[in-house]
Amino acid sequence: MKLAFKIATLALMTIVVSQPGVAAPTAVNLARGVIGPVSADSDWANYSVFNIIPGSALLPAAYPKSVFYLGFTGGSEAEIGNMVVYTTARGSSTITAVTPVTRGGSSSPTIDLASPSVCAVAPSTSTPCIVRLDPTTLAMSPASDYYLVVFFVSDTNNASIIAAQANSSQSSFAGTYVGGTNYTQLTVGEAIPVSMGTSTNFLMYVMSD
Repeated sequence: MKLAFKIATLALMTIVVSQPGVAAPTAVNLARGVIGPVSADSDWANYSVFNIIPGSALLPAAYPKSVFYLGFTGGSEAEIGNMVVYTTARGSSTITAVTPVTRGGSSSPTIDLASPSVCAVAPSTSTPCIVRLDPTTLAMSPASDYYLVVFFVSDTNNASIIAAQANSSQSSFAGTYVGGTNYTQLTVGEAIPVSMGTSTNFLMYVMSD
């Protein structure tokens, strides 16, 4: 059974506001994302993790791509089996599009959390390790909802990784998780098979780059 650990303060990501004579930022938040303290949730072997970015949570700007950022608060290596984003009409559970998500060009990457090039400091609730995934060609619209689904394979490494977890008051996302099934293989016309809970795991930010 998963355990929730102590909550610690998370330093907020900030966005530079452009001023005359100052170059505009190359990346901006597409949604508010996680804005406050995170807790920790452990043991992700053989779990599909769902996070929804509701159309209602998107900020009023359009960008041609979307980039997802995952947060880890512990562990040494994450073994991902697959990652996708399911698009639905806003408020609907029926999938209208499937977008692959990769890291380093792979939809099933190994993330070395022990490497200083990946996590500059050891992941914890006070210093989550934020991992940037590859840019997708997904142009998000308030008319749709978006479900990022990450499947963690069944192995000892994933049994030891710990997610950054935020409750609904600290995040514009919602989420849930399901053990024993790889839910990254759904197709257009099928329905999202779960209801979202009040906490999110792993997903911290969605940005334009």
